[in-house]
Amino acid sequence: MSAVGHAAGGEAPAGSPRRRGALTRSVRDSLVIARRNVTRMLRIPEVLVFGLIQPIMFVVLFSYVFGGSINVPGAGISPSGYREFLMAGIFAQTVTFATAGAGAGIADDMHKGLIDRFRSLPMARGAVLTGRTLADLVQTALTLVVLALVALLVGWRIHENVASVLAGFVLLLLLGYAFSWIGALIGLSVRTPEAATSGGLLWLFPLTFISNAFVPSDNMPTVLRHFAEWNPFSATVQAARELFGNIPKGYPVPDAWPMQHPVLASMLWSVLIIAVFRTLAVRKYRSAAA
Repeated sequence: MSAVGHAAGGEAPAGSPRRRGALTRSVRDSLVIARRNVTRMLRIPEVLVFGLIQPIMFVVLFSYVFGGSINVPGAGISPSGYREFLMAGIFAQTVTFATAGAGAGIADDMHKGLIDRFRSLPMARGAVLTGRTLADLVQTALTLVVLALVALLVGWRIHENVASVLAGFVLLLLLGYAFSWIGALIGLSVRTPEAATSGGLLWLFPLTFISNAFVPSDNMPTVLRHFAEWNPFSATVQAARELFGNIPKGYPVPDAWPMQHPVLASMLWSVLIIAVFRTLAVRKYRSAAA
């Protein structure tokens, strides 16, 4: 039947079904790529195991080396108080450091020509990157589960209800997903996986350490303190602490808006990062594929 016949039969104009069809295909293609990357991850379990070693080391070292030396306002110099203060920062650091792996994976696919093979298939252009970032999100979620169990073993405790705790982990995963798009852009912009790993970590260290993750920000120099208080990483850490019930009684919350409204600030920062860097990464992918 002709297009005219379809229209006469009462069906919607061609544009609307086509747009819905394109969206459906994009979602389907993204899930196929995500499944492919998750399957590859499960077939190489040492990647997941090695990815767990570093955050577990951070938990143990920071808990037992610095736990009796750092004064947390409201908790004093207390190993148990510092562990509860620390864990949201460790969780956030773990999800953001996955950025380097995301960038390296995409750079490796580019280097091996796998992206060129994907380009020859009839799939949505953005699906390759979306599928990759979704697979990285699955790996990050598994890492967080193991890390939370280790944290409980070393003395971390939760003081809020289950819904609040789940919301805290959702915010952490949302930040990790947002940062994975930064990693995707880096992976598309360099020539080798090694460069993607180095480039992915280079900016993460100042972002995570000039924050409220490991020490309170109130004793930092003025410029660094303002940076830490408006840092998207700090907003998520503060939100997670609030949702986990890990902010000590009497802890002075900074006057900066993100610290006063950390849950909302964390969501806004993550959505903004996704919107900006997904657009840039897909545009970079299309220009590289041209």
